[in-house]
Amino acid sequence: MSNPLPEPVSETVKMRRKTRMFMIGAFAVAAIAFSVIAVSGISDNLVYYWTPSDLQANGKKAYGATIRLGGMVAKDSIKTLGGSAVEFVVHDGKERVQVKTTTVPPQMFRENIGVVVEGTMVPGGYFESSRLMVSHSNEYKAPEKGHPVDRKELEKMMKSIEQGNT
Repeated sequence: MSNPLPEPVSETVKMRRKTRMFMIGAFAVAAIAFSVIAVSGISDNLVYYWTPSDLQANGKKAYGATIRLGGMVAKDSIKTLGGSAVEFVVHDGKERVQVKTTTVPPQMFRENIGVVVEGTMVPGGYFESSRLMVSHSNEYKAPEKGHPVDRKELEKMMKSIEQGNT
């Protein structure tokens, strides 16, 4: 009785084994990565976009979460608190939210303009903003010929520019 020698493994079989091992390894790495993301609480890193009505409706859920609050700056609500700190009210036609920010407001910031503020609700009952953005049109319209310049509006704009440069 002779013991036959094992047949040599062909190159095709070797390639299939390598490919199969690579695929198993890739699936294992993907599964581990997915598990890490799921366990780490990806929801803690999400930023919600809410209106003042959404913010009021969510109550305590709004406290501590990073939120982008969008709405209009209410008329006669802008108050400077010293330095670059500003306080104002954002509304959506139904609800109003008091906002405080220490960031320098953009030059276009004014009453009745759309804003998005990023920050969080704090136990004091106001929204503490770390970022203030205004929405504006990208369209420039030159004044009509013979249209008088509103001196008060021009002075207001110049004062805001001077305050921004100091």
